[in-house]
Amino acid sequence: MSSSPNGSSNGPAPSNGPAPSNGPAHAAHAAAPAQAGNRLTKNQRQHRITKLLEAQVVTSQGQLVALLADQGVEATQTTVSRDLEDLGAVKVRIPGGDTAYALPELPVHQIAPEDHLRRVLGEWVVEVAYSGNLVVLRTPPGSAHVVGSALDRSGLDAIVGTVAGDDTVLVVVDEELGGKAMAARLGDVAGIAPDTT
Repeated sequence: MSSSPNGSSNGPAPSNGPAPSNGPAHAAHAAAPAQAGNRLTKNQRQHRITKLLEAQVVTSQGQLVALLADQGVEATQTTVSRDLEDLGAVKVRIPGGDTAYALPELPVHQIAPEDHLRRVLGEWVVEVAYSGNLVVLRTPPGSAHVVGSALDRSGLDAIVGTVAGDDTVLVVVDEELGGKAMAARLGDVAGIAPDTT
């Protein structure tokens, strides 16, 4: 009879055999945080971008994507483009003639002074036109969002809103002021005369 309990006690022993199979499962769970670590929140990702722009010269969105990848952060160029716009990043000319991304001195949601608007419009706006209560600003390819962001933060009361494409910014102006007056004002800030043809 005593052998019977021993037999039954030996029964669970083999059941301990599968225990090692829990090792891979445990390892899989242990690996999960590393993968999740690559998926930062928007604020965390933008904080990384801010640090990168402060630490080195970044001349393109593709370069920024690569720098984030070096830190284990996965981001598409579209995502990075939106982040740069949210941060209010602008391209400035650096020694040698190239342009690099730079962050404004002011928080994104703070009203920017007119000299900031003058600097951005003077650098990137190449043509000003208007029709009715609309003003059209032309920029070099890929630069319209920089101008649109600066206008959004300019605090100009007569601007109802802006829509930025690739090389064109559409500015919707309060009807009481009208597009002609706003085009003249923005043209003066940019240092160019509005196209009235």
